[in-house]
This record gives sequence, structure tokens and C-alpha cells, in this order.
Amino acid sequence: MLQIQSLTKAYAGRVLFDDVTWNVSDGDRVALAGPNGSGKTTLLRIILRSESPDSGKVSTPRGTTIGYLPQEGLAHSGKTLRAETLTAFEKLLAMGEEMRELEEQMGAVDAENASHERILERYGECRDEWDRRGGFSIESRAEEVLLGLGFKTEELDLPTETFSGGWQMRIALAKLLLSQPNLLLLDEPTNHLDLEARNWLEDYLANYPHAIVLVSHDRYFIDQVATRITDIDRRRLVDYTGNYSTFLETRANSLAELRAKAARQKEEIEKTERFINKFRYKATKAKQVQSRVKMLEKMEKIEVPPERKLMRLRLPEVERSGRVVLELENIHKSYGDNHVFEGANLLVERGERMALVGPNGVGKSTLMRLLAEIEDLDSGKLRLGHNVKTGYFSQDRYDLDEERTVLENMTDGAPTEMIPRLRSLLGAFLFHGDDVDKKVKVLSGGEKSRLALARMLLRPANVLLLDEPSNHLDLDSKQILLEALRAYKGTLVFVSHDRYLLDQLSTKVAEIADGHIHVHWGGYPDFIRAKDAQLEAPVAVKKEIIEEPVPSKVPAEGKALSKNKARAIQERLEEIETTISETEIGIDSLEGRMSVAGFYDDDQAAAGVVKTHEDLKAQLKALYVEWEELAQKASAFC
Repeated sequence: MLQIQSLTKAYAGRVLFDDVTWNVSDGDRVALAGPNGSGKTTLLRIILRSESPDSGKVSTPRGTTIGYLPQEGLAHSGKTLRAETLTAFEKLLAMGEEMRELEEQMGAVDAENASHERILERYGECRDEWDRRGGFSIESRAEEVLLGLGFKTEELDLPTETFSGGWQMRIALAKLLLSQPNLLLLDEPTNHLDLEARNWLEDYLANYPHAIVLVSHDRYFIDQVATRITDIDRRRLVDYTGNYSTFLETRANSLAELRAKAARQKEEIEKTERFINKFRYKATKAKQVQSRVKMLEKMEKIEVPPERKLMRLRLPEVERSGRVVLELENIHKSYGDNHVFEGANLLVERGERMALVGPNGVGKSTLMRLLAEIEDLDSGKLRLGHNVKTGYFSQDRYDLDEERTVLENMTDGAPTEMIPRLRSLLGAFLFHGDDVDKKVKVLSGGEKSRLALARMLLRPANVLLLDEPSNHLDLDSKQILLEALRAYKGTLVFVSHDRYLLDQLSTKVAEIADGHIHVHWGGYPDFIRAKDAQLEAPVAVKKEIIEEPVPSKVPAEGKALSKNKARAIQERLEEIETTISETEIGIDSLEGRMSVAGFYDDDQAAAGVVKTHEDLKAQLKALYVEWEELAQKASAFC
């Protein structure tokens, strides 16, 4: 499908690729890996022929179609959403028009006329091709893709210019997917997608019939889609079979093996050199010495690549807040006729990492602004707990001095102990070398967003409110942020469309729907499992009804059994509630001990208490998950 031979490419004296050979076969789903600036997007452009290599050859078989989705810069106007999307079938639409013209000609030409047979023959060719390529289903296919990417049915006939930049990218993606090129090149395809649209795209690409080469900073997405990872490593392309998680494990094992080989080789070289030095001037050992000298000259030294060590970001120590951190009671918030919240309630407790979820436009960012007191409630109450100090991050709110440099903005207000590490910290947020001396006013929106996040994380706060914190970060930066937030001792409320971050970070989920906030105990994976179970339950009930349309009388024994089961569930619920109360008291007691000055002076004793505290927190989470499952079952007997 794609062959690259002896490719070399450099920018301003910096070599990105050096004598690279690489192949992609039909059906491959390849994700490019490598740090920012390693050449991932450049490689896509070279494949697309929008950029030329310094040397080497890029070839594809005759007739190969290549489709490309860039990161930004696409806009559509002059057509409805439906009509614009259907332009993906340009050749099929032209063929349909030709068939209509041929039908008119057949009606106008006498059957005995010699041209009638030629028209009929051409019509047959067109019809066969039309049927083979699914010409009659193009409208339904276009609608399916648009709905999968998050458009609503009532939006299909709206003018394309009414859609914002993120939705314009979805239109471009829909057209690209429908055109089904032999080689699909995707550069950050999930950037403007919510979770539902990402999930749909994962499934679509996992079943794509041709080759895919993609660049993405969404680890979960890569894991679901890619069957091969190509790592751009020291100007070479190194292939690994499997998804991104497998790649990380395989690469780590390969590096460990290489280091062991290099260590053994070094030991062998030192041993040989000692022999040479010892017997260099002994005539009886001359041949052996000479042999070893030649052996060293011919020996190919094993090169171990420098370890890609991620820096450790440690957030400032914070003062302990009260147990109840944030509380919303019967809140209402509207924008004109759009009623976002209607009598919603929410309780956030100390130490929780709560993810806010729901479709785009449902009110996640609005809720974050309300919690941060950036916006006022229409009615209802917001209560902040004892000793609460909040830090708030949003993609569109920077709070930066535009006339000062990146480094100056970071230094301003940073804790004294962090100042020597600011350049390293900025590197973790993708500001390298001279970038730190740029004035903020010349930065892009994404760069300002990263700087605002890095700056905010340096300020001591025991409650962090983060709205899409990972949007402009690469995979390494996301991992640094994730580890820092997992080690954070305060309370976290966050919004994210990054499934890996949600899975790894959340301990509780708040779902916004119908103007209310529904809290689910457990992390995001638990939330998804519960949702899937809810979707499956009605299907099972429906199946039973179809098989037995006339309900039979329930025997008395069955009723008794149902009552016994309901009673057993209720008793277990009461037991769990008692255990939850006792566990919370235990956690409070331990946290009281842990907050006392000098607690960590005795390492061994402190470690035991911390371990018990972690065990109790895990036990509490499991109890709440069981309680929620049983409560749902109990409601079925009501």
C-alpha cells in the first residue's frame, strides 16, 4: 500500500529522518509515536506529497487514494450539512446524474436505432458500478456517520456556516470517512470530539477496511484503534506489533535487554583491554595480543539510547479542608430559554476525584464556572467548606500577563522551593529552550492554555477545578499531569474527554442530564459498566415478553421467594450502611492523626497508618459500589 525507501529529511540543520525505510500494508492500523517535534506530522505530509523529502522515495500502487485530516484550518459554507457531506460521494453522484441522462436518452431514442444499444450498454455499466459501490445507500450512510460524530437529526439541513470550528472539523472528518480512501491519514482526529463521538469513531476505525496511519495524543483511543505502533526514535522508524500499552511494555523490555547486553559487552571489553595491557610486551603472547586487538577493532559497540525519563511533578503541599468541600443545593441556571440546571444538587467531599460527564453542551463547563464562583447562580445555594482554597483552570481563561515572558509568568507567585525547577516544569508542558523567553502575547491559544495550567498547578490550593486540563498536552505531558494529580492530597473536580485520564483518575462520577446532577460511586470504568447494564436490562425484559406474551399466575411460593429476596437485599443494604458509617469514622480518625505535626517523623509507624488509610478508602469505595447495585435491585421489588 505504501513504501518509503531511504528517506531523509532535515529542518534548519536538524535531521528528523535519516535513511528511513518503512512499509504500510492494506488493513494496517498504524499509530505514530514519539515526542513533540520528532516528525510525526512531517511524515504524514511527506506521505501526502504536500512536503518533499531531502532524499529517498515514497511510492503507492497505481490508483491508490489517500485521504488526510489535518489538525485545524477547515471550513465549509454554501451548502446544508447533509449536502456538504454527500460531496464525499462526488463520483457516485456524477454517475447517478449520468444514469438519469441515459434514462432520458433511452426514452427519446427508438429501440431499433443503433445508438440505443450503446446507451443501454453504458447504462448497464453505470448501474453495475452504482450497485457495487452502494449508490442507493449514500444518504443513509452519510446520516449514520454524521449522527455518530454527534450531529443531531434536526441539524442535517442547516447551513454549514452555522457550525463552529470544532464542528467544522467533524464535517471534514465525516466526508473523509465516507470517501473511504485506501490510505487514511489522521492528525489528532479526536481533538474536537466528546466521549460519545470518540467511542463511535473508535468502533468505526477498528472496522475500517483499508490502511490507517494516525497521530494522536489520546492513549485510550490509540489502544482501541491501532494494531501497530511506529516509534520515531533517533531519526529512525521502529515498528512494534500491538497497541500503545503493549508498545510501552515491549519497548521497556527491549531497552532493559539492550542495557544488559551493553553492560556485558563493556565488561568483555575491559577484560580484553586488561589482557592486552598486561601482555603487550611479552613475545610469547604477541599473537594472542594481536588477535584481541583486532577483535576490539571489529567489535560493533552496542549503543543504548538515552532513557526517556518523565519528570515528576509534585504539587505544593496544601492545608487540610473540612470534610464537606463543596455543596450545591437546589440550584437553577439558565441562558435565555436554555435551562441548564433546574433544582440540581451536588456534594463534594474531601479527597474525592470527581469527573463531570455528559454530552457537549449539557452544562459541564457551566457547572465548573459556578463552583469556581466565576458565574452567579440564578437561584439556589453554593457552600464552600471549612478552609477551602480553590484553584480553577479553563481552556478559555488564562489570567496571564501578555507583556511578560513565559518564564516570568511562571516565576511570579511561584513557591520559593519550586523556582530552581521552573524550566524543567515548563519543559514538561512543552516549552523548551528559547520558548521560555517568548512573550505571552505571541503564543498560540494552545500554548497559553498549557502555560496557564502549569502556572495554576504551582499555586497551593486544596480544591482543584480543572476543565479539560489535558487538551493541548502530548502523551508524555499527560502522563506527568496524571501522576501529579493522583499523588495530590486535596480534592479534584474535573472535566475531560480523555478516556485514559478518566479511567485512571476518577474515584466518583457526576453525570449531568435533564438539568440535574446524578452522582455515581466508583470511577469512570464502574460508571460505564453500570450504564451498559442499564442498557442491557430492557432488552432482556423485552425478550421475555415476546416469548411469553400472556403472563401466567405467579405461584404463592414464587411470591414468597420474591419477598424473601427483597427482605435479604434490604437487610444487606442496612448492614452496608452501618459498615459505611463505621468506615468513614475510621478514615476521619486516621486523617486526624495524619494531619498532626511530626506524624511522619517515625517512618515505620506512619507507613502503617497510611497503608490502613488506603485500605479503608478502597473498602469504602467497594461498599458504595455494592450499595448502589443492591439499591437498584431493591427498587425492582417496589
